[in-house]
Amino acid sequence: MRVSVLKQDHFEFDEFEVIETVLKGHARLYDIMKEKETIYSKENFSEEDGMRVSELEGEFSELNGWGAEAEASSLLNSLGIPEELHSKKMRDLDGAEKVKVLLAQSLFGHPDILLMDEPTNHLDIESISQLEDLLYDLDGIVIVVSHDRHFLNSVCTHIADIDFGKIQIYVGNYDFWLESSQLALQQSKDANKKTEAKMKELQEFIRRFSANASKSRQATSRKRQLEKLTLEDIKPSSRRLPWINFKPLRDAGDSVLTVQGLHKTINGETVLQDISFVVSKGDKIALVGPDELAKSTILQILMGEMEADRGEYAWGLTTTRAYFPKDNSTYFNCGLNLVDWLRQYSTDQEETFVRGFLGRMLFSGEESQKQASVLSGGERVRCMLARMMLSGANVLLLDEPTNHLDVEAITALNNGLTDFSGTVFLVSHDHQLLQTVANRIIEITPAGVIDKMATYDEYLEGRKDAAHRDV
Repeated sequence: MRVSVLKQDHFEFDEFEVIETVLKGHARLYDIMKEKETIYSKENFSEEDGMRVSELEGEFSELNGWGAEAEASSLLNSLGIPEELHSKKMRDLDGAEKVKVLLAQSLFGHPDILLMDEPTNHLDIESISQLEDLLYDLDGIVIVVSHDRHFLNSVCTHIADIDFGKIQIYVGNYDFWLESSQLALQQSKDANKKTEAKMKELQEFIRRFSANASKSRQATSRKRQLEKLTLEDIKPSSRRLPWINFKPLRDAGDSVLTVQGLHKTINGETVLQDISFVVSKGDKIALVGPDELAKSTILQILMGEMEADRGEYAWGLTTTRAYFPKDNSTYFNCGLNLVDWLRQYSTDQEETFVRGFLGRMLFSGEESQKQASVLSGGERVRCMLARMMLSGANVLLLDEPTNHLDVEAITALNNGLTDFSGTVFLVSHDHQLLQTVANRIIEITPAGVIDKMATYDEYLEGRKDAAHRDV
């Protein structure tokens, strides 16, 4: 069986053309192609060369070598890499494009076993959907590590749960595993409670009647029963969920935000053009669209971190805002430890309060004394979310908040935003987060906005229907 692995080094193939990088995904086929090429390029073609080429051509045909470039090109197209890039060198592609080429490489040649570590990182939702379709049609074994719950639900038929010091296989997708694993754990705990109650009952009987001659035989019998009872060894879970709960200090009024005719050009490129919309109390808005810069730019303008070239916006008088930027590095360029870093954003300056808050975000004990400047990506995200919670804001603006988070933290964030009573602006590639949080979709287009009061799935369905009508 042929094993294929999704490569993690985005610079490994910089000197190769895109199409060749994909072909290298089937090492044996690629080696045959290169050896054939070397032999055919010889000026003096020997009888031995002819026999070797004959062998190679036979194996080449068996491995579908004649259709290899067409298959590689089709894979690239399906993942959003257009024909004009296929002959480019990998070094000429941007990061997201390289990820897609490496995905095509891992899928090329119909591998029997495919290993993928976080394949959805750096992909937009449309590309993730295309990858889901490709994996769904793959006739082979796929072993994947991912924090994207919608992706796991769409692709996986089995879940290997690594926890409690063991690996347990569940048949079903992510949601089925989540429900059944929690049920199994609760059943084990309930069984232990019943066993403990029975143990106490037997111990009490033995204590009361072991010295009583008429009851001694019964007491001995109870001892034998007690010896047979065992409690199931339930090891502590390695999973830790942060506590994410956004509580506004005051409710906003009905009028939250008015945006009128925003325009913005960056480095000569028009990023925003005629952006207008009105936000009311209770709106939870997913900002969507293919231009990542456009979505980030809107949030930066609304937070006063960037000025629009034209147009205006006005926040309601009762609104207070908290912002999660895509790049948070400037917040951590300091010599503070975590307690002092978070204390900057807290009205309660008591160290016990700040430490308690950090503990809820999984920074307990000595971890709270870490230097802010050395935190990992996931730790920074948890700190930024803690900062937002302490603000008591009634409007939250979040730009890709799930980057660097594990699935437990994403679930906690998802629950926190779902329960939040205020207004949300959300930019994310996490399908399930958008579907469960947003009640309004604003799509940023080159000509303005498409504004729909709908869930994310309803919005996608509407796009499909429109595409069919156009065809």
